[in-house]
Amino acid sequence: MRIAIASDHAALALKSALVEYLLSAGHDVSDLGPHNESSVDYPDYGYKLAAAVADGAAERGVALCGSGIGISIAVNRNPSARAALVSEPLSARLAREHNNANVIAMGARLIGIEMAKACLDAFLTTEFGGDRHQRRVDKLSNPNTTKEPS
Repeated sequence: MRIAIASDHAALALKSALVEYLLSAGHDVSDLGPHNESSVDYPDYGYKLAAAVADGAAERGVALCGSGIGISIAVNRNPSARAALVSEPLSARLAREHNNANVIAMGARLIGIEMAKACLDAFLTTEFGGDRHQRRVDKLSNPNTTKEPS
């Protein structure tokens, strides 16, 4: 699978560990940065990751920052990206199954490496359930076409 990964400076160590993990599992990984510990702004990397997923350069994305919150907000500014902030495998699985999330976000200061790997495994191996969930996912990518609830 083609996977893009990006972080801010706070998540550099987790990003490096996950890049190695993904490569060892046979995935094609694009590390979008940063590549050193200099302070950076997470929105820049979130936007870059969202663009890679939106244009098809990557099938899935991994977004990391200190809490996972900021970078997930940045990724979700792109209507073609559906980033889910997760901290355990069940949420990662449900994000794929129910929401067809194409980006997983995690907080490096809140999650350990083994839990991050478990979340990543659940995210990458779960298929979208489709069916009743498709209508809702369509609305996530097209917010201006949704109707007010009656």
